[in-house]
Amino acid sequence: MNVPNLLTLVRILLVPITVIFLMQGAFLKALILLVVSGITDALDGFFARILNQQTVLGSYLDPIADKALFASCFVTLSIKGIIPGWFTVIVISRDFIILVGIAILSIMSIPYEIRPSFIGKLTTTLQLLTLVFFLVSRILPGTIDYMWLMILQWVTVAFTIISGLNYMFRGIKLNSSTT
Repeated sequence: MNVPNLLTLVRILLVPITVIFLMQGAFLKALILLVVSGITDALDGFFARILNQQTVLGSYLDPIADKALFASCFVTLSIKGIIPGWFTVIVISRDFIILVGIAILSIMSIPYEIRPSFIGKLTTTLQLLTLVFFLVSRILPGTIDYMWLMILQWVTVAFTIISGLNYMFRGIKLNSSTT
């Protein structure tokens, strides 16, 4: 196992611990794990490129780790009433649509490469920032103005939708080019 894939596995293992902390209201501990997960996400990609250790396994594990962390954090924070449920539905729907698209391409034997788009990476960053800022607002009440949280939330929603549409159009284009 190479270093990038090991870092990704660490991120996957941090998911249930992060959720437990969120459920217990231990928001500082959850925030620390969320930041550690974000750092390991950046490091695994950096090491994969710089050490020339990009693998097929890594190309599958990395988005799985992201989706597992974000989906579980958004769902847990929605259940706790910290993030609106409709926001979580949008985030998870985008990821579900991407996974269904990959499944359809696989079933149809259409070759594809799992490669995040720039807008997808930006969306992931915005979703991470949203989680971080909502947690900080709970850890240090009054430090982040509610208006800024709402602006971040709506920007994240917009980019989540745009990113989902971008991936849909990429999948449609792949399908069209093989028929």
